[in-house]
Amino acid sequence: MSDNVPPSPSKREARKQDRRLAILCVAKRTFLENGYSGTSMSAIAAELGGSKATLWGYFPSKEDLFSAVLDEATRAYRQQLTDLLKPSDDVRATLVEFARGFLTKITSPDALRLHRLVASEVGRAPEVGDIFYRRAPQRTRQLLTEFIAAAMAAGQLRDEDPADAARVMTALCTGGLHQRMLWGQDAATPERIETEAQRAVEVFLRAFGV
Repeated sequence: MSDNVPPSPSKREARKQDRRLAILCVAKRTFLENGYSGTSMSAIAAELGGSKATLWGYFPSKEDLFSAVLDEATRAYRQQLTDLLKPSDDVRATLVEFARGFLTKITSPDALRLHRLVASEVGRAPEVGDIFYRRAPQRTRQLLTEFIAAAMAAGQLRDEDPADAARVMTALCTGGLHQRMLWGQDAATPERIETEAQRAVEVFLRAFGV
């Protein structure tokens, strides 16, 4: 076979996907290190060793690139939630597993750095907060809302506004250990996360249990 034969479409697609992942890897590190405002498409292109035109071929703007970084960072977690938050005979156990996984996710080093980045940037770049909310908290809350709505319909939880109940549940998870860690006042351990998860679900069920 001649060396000049073009690669098959599957190989071309694989190379394109590898290139896209390489861009996202560099962009994620650059956003976390330099902030949103301190990151430029030109700098990312220079580090990748390609032209700005090539980078723009994948991501037409910095907003698109930041959105894609968030999508990639949360992709596995969204799938985990989709698999978990299905109608269950044991709502408490499912909620504890949700809270445990949610706390583990949001107290990870990258998640904490991202939350600090968004908080510091949103005043001068409001689009950062909007992109972050739509790509992360909103999607998590929507999946949780659907689970809670099904549990309410089945008589497993008190019949209230499921979206409001989901907001309460996530707030219970973020108001303790996560909040302290954002300010550098605490550290996560499996035991601390388990305690927080159990407490959040206990309080939630006092409000919405039957």
